[in-house]
Amino acid sequence: MAHPAPDPVPAGDPRTALRAARLYLCTGARRREGDLELFLDTVLAAGVDVVQLREKGLEAAEELELLEVFAAAARRHDRLLAVNDRADVAAAAGADVLHLGQRDLPPAAARRLVGAGPLIGRSTHSAAQFDAAVADPAVDYACVGPTWATPTKPGRAATGVDLVRHAAASAGTRPWFAIGGIDLSTVDEVVAAGARRVVVVRAITEADDPAAATRELLRRLPPPGR
Repeated sequence: MAHPAPDPVPAGDPRTALRAARLYLCTGARRREGDLELFLDTVLAAGVDVVQLREKGLEAAEELELLEVFAAAARRHDRLLAVNDRADVAAAAGADVLHLGQRDLPPAAARRLVGAGPLIGRSTHSAAQFDAAVADPAVDYACVGPTWATPTKPGRAATGVDLVRHAAASAGTRPWFAIGGIDLSTVDEVVAAGARRVVVVRAITEADDPAAATRELLRRLPPPGR
């Protein structure tokens, strides 16, 4: 089902931009393809709202160097830049968003380190974790999943769409994203379960036409609503 695109919101207002966001992309540095800057410009121009560098094992200096490329692209397109796991790197990079897993710093501790600037997101893998995240004043948004098993999270059991339904029923006004195995073959199912925002990886990074894949995902996503 196609849905109308919302009006673009400048990333100069990160909280408002997050509420309007529908499509959050995690991508590596694309060393094999050698097209990182072009790829980022392509998908951000096509409508990706939030972009995150997702590459484990980087030294801080190497991560910051890559994040300069991400940050420049995000600024060119008025989109949000997210940093995964590390509060120190998020602060140093001037990121709009810091995303924390369950084994990372507690959100309140991360907030003390990064100050009032970056929004803080939290990964959740159960109803109890989701409820705790949306009740936490240090958390600005939550992710639920992995909805389906995914090679980006080896060994982590899929949560299924029941957790998406729980999030839709209990989030209140807190923004949240469904994540894990979401692509053009599954996005309609998470939307039917109540998702209005999704995080994707391979659906765009491995697409033959990343811009077309971005546009089609957005066409399937309704306005966020909350």
